[in-house]
Amino acid sequence: MFRLQLRNELWKLFGKKRTYIGFGAFLVAQVIIVLVFRYSRASHGMVDQLERNGYPAQQFVSSLTIATVMLFPIAYVLLPLYVALVGGDLVAKEAEDGTLRMILSRPISRLRLLLVKWVAGLIFATLLVFALGLIGLGFASLFFPWGGLFAFVPGELFSVLDPAAGLKHYLAAHVLLTVKAGTILGLAFMFSCFNVKPAAATILALSVTFVSFVLMQIPFFKDLQHWFFTYHLNVWQNLLASPVPGAKVCMSLSVLAGFNLTFLVIGCTAFQVRDIKS
Repeated sequence: MFRLQLRNELWKLFGKKRTYIGFGAFLVAQVIIVLVFRYSRASHGMVDQLERNGYPAQQFVSSLTIATVMLFPIAYVLLPLYVALVGGDLVAKEAEDGTLRMILSRPISRLRLLLVKWVAGLIFATLLVFALGLIGLGFASLFFPWGGLFAFVPGELFSVLDPAAGLKHYLAAHVLLTVKAGTILGLAFMFSCFNVKPAAATILALSVTFVSFVLMQIPFFKDLQHWFFTYHLNVWQNLLASPVPGAKVCMSLSVLAGFNLTFLVIGCTAFQVRDIKS
């Protein structure tokens, strides 16, 4: 029964036009970024950075590198927006449309209903992340040759990998990026379980995420970074390093697991005590 209910929930989720907004926005953003790199002097800074560190630029200005460069701004800004949009809709939209009372009139517990919706949301988040990675790499391959991976974040990451290792690290980073997407979706899902509008649930989730990000960027808070929510959300970028800081990754994953469990418990508790009939 759980599988059948999940299938129906996925039909509902992917039957809504707004579910596909994120896929379309990612495609447009990636097309623009690739074309700018191809037909402007934007890649010259990358070439200078590589050559100053003694690496042959022609081997690393590649489709894999361009796809990785595109990944950072989209994962930081656009990904939270579109997973929060869907997460905020999962429960609150049903309540707003008046269909939630009809659903709960059937012999299904509130907890089971929430778990089905939460799992459906995680499936959406996973598909969105891998669409981001595959479409970006595929489109970059049309304009740039295959080669090694160069990833650079000032003060945090400088990584140069051969093509085979680079592809493995690129895919592994997307696996962990699904954790970030699922966590933000879970945060929006938690707010969606309260008696609020879908837009309010989305805005609350984005507010928590972006306020944490802004605080983390304050230079005087650098020693406190590990206390901020977004510090652990960005664990995925550690998979682009060589060697991968395993202890740091495991710590962040354990913290995010705690956040996800907390969001789910709070959301379920709030939904259990709600008077849906009012």
